[in-house]
Amino acid sequence: MDALSEELPLLGNTAVPTRQGWDAAAAAVLRKAGRLAADASDSLALASLSRRSEDGIVVPALGTAESAAGLPELGLPGHAPFTRGSAAPQSEETTADGWDIRTYIAESDPAAANRIALLDLRGGAVSLWLRVGATGTDIADLATVLDGVYLDFGPVVFDCDDDVDPVAVAVAFDSILTTRVLRSAPTSNLGADPLASLVRSGGVDPGCAATASAAVSATIGEVGAIAARLGTRGVVVDATAVHDAGATDAQELGYSLAAGTLYLRALVDSGIDVNTAACLIEFRYAATDNQFLTIAKLRAARTLWHRVCELSGVVESARGQLQHVVTSRPMMTRYDPWVNILRTTIAAFAASIGGAAAITVLPFDDALGEPNTLARRIARNTSAVLISESHIAKVTDPAGGAYAVEELTDATARAGWAQFQLIEESDGVVAALADGSLAARVHAAAVARSADIARRKRPLTGVSEFPLTGEQLLDRNRPPTSGTKPRPGALPAIRYAEEFEEMRDAPCSGTLFLATLGSVAQHTARATFVANLCAAGGITVDAAGTTATPADVVAAFTRSGAGVVAVTGTDAAYVNSAVDVIAGLRAAGATWIILAGRPSEDLAPLVDDWVAAGVDALAFLHRTRAHLQETT
Repeated sequence: MDALSEELPLLGNTAVPTRQGWDAAAAAVLRKAGRLAADASDSLALASLSRRSEDGIVVPALGTAESAAGLPELGLPGHAPFTRGSAAPQSEETTADGWDIRTYIAESDPAAANRIALLDLRGGAVSLWLRVGATGTDIADLATVLDGVYLDFGPVVFDCDDDVDPVAVAVAFDSILTTRVLRSAPTSNLGADPLASLVRSGGVDPGCAATASAAVSATIGEVGAIAARLGTRGVVVDATAVHDAGATDAQELGYSLAAGTLYLRALVDSGIDVNTAACLIEFRYAATDNQFLTIAKLRAARTLWHRVCELSGVVESARGQLQHVVTSRPMMTRYDPWVNILRTTIAAFAASIGGAAAITVLPFDDALGEPNTLARRIARNTSAVLISESHIAKVTDPAGGAYAVEELTDATARAGWAQFQLIEESDGVVAALADGSLAARVHAAAVARSADIARRKRPLTGVSEFPLTGEQLLDRNRPPTSGTKPRPGALPAIRYAEEFEEMRDAPCSGTLFLATLGSVAQHTARATFVANLCAAGGITVDAAGTTATPADVVAAFTRSGAGVVAVTGTDAAYVNSAVDVIAGLRAAGATWIILAGRPSEDLAPLVDDWVAAGVDALAFLHRTRAHLQETT
């Protein structure tokens, strides 16, 4: 301990570091990095390392017993309020099997879908998540797709396209079970979720909310009756429908509570008792590569659903929320798709820590089209490695008790409940879709996120940062699109990388010249910054290399034949030679001159544009591409 104290003297010479010790240690590092003033209070250090989520929730850099004081009691895993998990932990004598590894199949060819299903099940998948409709399997082909699948042992969860009647899917599955004289696995789900179709298609006209709500309730009631008879689940609340459209974590939670409440009421109104009805519903959430926010969201979701069930008169044993968690589709990229393996691994890790009952890891090439065999295998094995090699499932609620996580969970739950109340103020989720209020909030969140992505405050590795120059996209078949045309008010799915990728898809024909001042060591920082940014926007660059005088720079520019120039160098080089370099470039025919870095008062009138960290990179790239097009 003495040796440790010598290494970390600011933490104090005690076995338990104090808050003051943490403040001092963090402050010392920040001052050394130039991120905290020498005369600033140590107490500002950790606050400067904290950040805010898209919902405005503070994500603390350090949690303490004092900061977590006053939080509600969480109880034990498997007990109210189910924050720590919907299921009780395994006994010491029992080895945890982990979560349900659920594989997603959206294949129009029934024979191919059957091959994929059997291969995935033999390769470690526990259940199938089967898309039915124009973007997946036809209802008439379900028997072929499920041939050879042990339906009494392996769960099947259906996912109905917007053009498919969930009741017809339920009837078809019932017929398959009857023909094969089987009883469905209890955790199968008939997949009725008409609200998700309304979200994606925008199918609620203003003034028709009551009619649409009645249709939703009727569908849920019919499917619920079939599910209750089959002894399986019948309803899914797919909150990824709003997540995919850009919703924040709190908006995703609020939507799921509103949809779950509507479905619970519809099941009860159809004649199913409230306790049975609660057990017929499964919830689907998205997991992102922001692990702590994902963990908090899943823990908060169970807390909030417990409260809804409690207010609805559901017995405690039926209030545990069954969560199917899917790695986020919006975070996936088409360029440098191998990075998606890292993103989905972090997301799956967070989902498991957060207590998901089933996890679907999307293949790394999902954004490109139909995943190939290797991608599907890696996706399955991500969960297998986390369970069997990392032993994540050995511990129940491993994040429980961590002060920062508990603070974040509580704050996320409160923000989710507030979003739920906003929806209820519109007289329910269908009315909120009809009046556009839900779409407006989600759109506002998406716009704010897009602004952060454009300024690279949310970097996308391989796309907006560190792009792979000359990359060729992987060749994948594109799946068919839904037969339902989106209507006004729809919340279409987006991907965070789309705007950058669109520029990469259409490379600029011109070349930007890098007017590098001085030696490589002197200009490399800003030259590399500009080159990487241009590569992210489909712009080719040609650098002057080492230069000693303004004449060297101008000569290299003349040889390049370019018209658009970016001047890069140190601040000292700008003071000494930038004026002469810019004048020489103008005289040599430069039509658009950009300065790397914020220009001084003297240089600002001499250049046409400038770029530095924190600017709107997308806007800069579009401007630059436009000028390059003019010069070719």
